[in-house]
Amino acid sequence: MTRMVLDASALLALLNREAGAEVVAEALPEAVVSAVNISEVVAKLADVGMPEHAVSEALRGLALETLPFDLEQAYTTGLLTPSTKVVGLSLGDRCCLSLARMLGVPALTADRSWERLSAGIEVRVIR
Repeated sequence: MTRMVLDASALLALLNREAGAEVVAEALPEAVVSAVNISEVVAKLADVGMPEHAVSEALRGLALETLPFDLEQAYTTGLLTPSTKVVGLSLGDRCCLSLARMLGVPALTADRSWERLSAGIEVRVIR
């Protein structure tokens, strides 16, 4: 399977057993995620009342390679703003896309609006 970068929405679909979860599960062995997107997932799970230890266990159980957000990615993410503004992407969304661009791999998301992007980054939608 091709290495790819997971968006927070894809991880949440997997953890919540939503439509497309099987696509994410298949990608897991070769996938990476930005630490920023892990933060988004933690925030969403905490927001619905999941205890800290359960959040930690759920994410640790995925054995997912998490990459730090560094200065190079900060610039790449910021420079994506003009080309992603049309679909209203969040900072976290742009972090996922910038990491995919930097690694030269597709981004996997549950957000169908990403299909309308013309940022030169391959996007795969899970549902």
